[in-house]
Amino acid sequence: MLGALRHRNYRFFLVGQIVSTVGTWMQTVALPWLALELTHNGFLVGLALAAQFLPVLVLSPLAGEIADRYRKRRVLLVTQSSFVVPPLALFVLTATGHAQYWEVVVAALVTGTINALDVPCRQAFQVELVGKQDLLNAIALNSSVFNASAVIGPSIAGVLIAVVGVPICFLLNSVSYLAAIAALLLMRDLPTVEHHHEEEPLRARLARGAAYARGEPVVGLLLVVVAVFSLFAMNRTTLLPLFADQVLHVGAHGFGFLLASMGLGSLIGALTLAFFPRLGADPRRQLWMAGIWIAALLEFSLSRVFAVSLVTLFVAGYCQISFIAAANSRIQTLTPDRLRGRVMALYAEALIGVGPIGATQAGALATLFGAPWALAIGATIAGAVVLGVRLLKPEVFGQPSKTSSTEATASAGTSQRSART
Repeated sequence: MLGALRHRNYRFFLVGQIVSTVGTWMQTVALPWLALELTHNGFLVGLALAAQFLPVLVLSPLAGEIADRYRKRRVLLVTQSSFVVPPLALFVLTATGHAQYWEVVVAALVTGTINALDVPCRQAFQVELVGKQDLLNAIALNSSVFNASAVIGPSIAGVLIAVVGVPICFLLNSVSYLAAIAALLLMRDLPTVEHHHEEEPLRARLARGAAYARGEPVVGLLLVVVAVFSLFAMNRTTLLPLFADQVLHVGAHGFGFLLASMGLGSLIGALTLAFFPRLGADPRRQLWMAGIWIAALLEFSLSRVFAVSLVTLFVAGYCQISFIAAANSRIQTLTPDRLRGRVMALYAEALIGVGPIGATQAGALATLFGAPWALAIGATIAGAVVLGVRLLKPEVFGQPSKTSSTEATASAGTSQRSART
């Protein structure tokens, strides 16, 4: 299970990611909380968060070309060094009391632009560190790091914001990238990778993946369901600060624990699939996970008791990763090798690309009707779509396909790739 750790360069890489990912999650708490303090407006909080995702949607094709054309460590040294600047600027602005909302949005846009270039290169870099034999284990370890950081980072940030204030979270996030930079500089004897440049235009290559998704109903509908869930049921960083501040009245400290509870549920869900990979290949279990996920979100929207809210978010996190991992596994299993990259690009757009729209609509509904209604409306829409798919196309959530343990294990890790964004 720990084959990737045999590789010296990967050990450096993993340690750097552990430190920087904890810092990233601390900023995930601090940025929306700062936006809320400056505006007291749910729509504007969602807009600031949307600014982090928009560049990923727009720049992903260019980022893929850069990752293929240049040495990946050089690209990552540029992106990881660039990541230091936005949180450092926010630290200075907040520490001096000069922070304004538009500056928060600009920092989010800059971070999203860097992320758009960093994510595909960082994912592709792993095979150079461990080779194909240990690649799946490297992906699984990275998934575990992400989910563990989703527990640790928000918990620390919530305490620090309550005791010291928001600025320290931005400073620690900025400093955390030094670990990732040092890890890249310490790597030695990286393999020389031959770069291939296809003459076919990017638009034409992507069109073939879209045509396959339209023609294969299970793949196409799973992509639609993932996009709907991402749009309406995965807006935790937009709505949870509003719940913490206006509904549960637990402040920044409670906000951190709400995020940590959902992250802990996701971590347990990812570990469950790692130890029992066949569960990820069962469409019927995927349907159950979707139903329980929706029920947990609805219960959370009704809860006014902090302890109950923590439990429901734990359940929601567990079901969320279980559902998304199953969708990832099934899409990859059904897609031919020659089209898998293009179809998975559609999957990434469904999971990440709709983030700006999802954050904006959640913020708008929260402004008009309040955070509980915004979450309940989104969960109800997502549930209705799943029910409609089950009734109209029973095969989507019908008998399980024969997925190998290796494929299912891979999906448990690869389903987390976008979450770092």
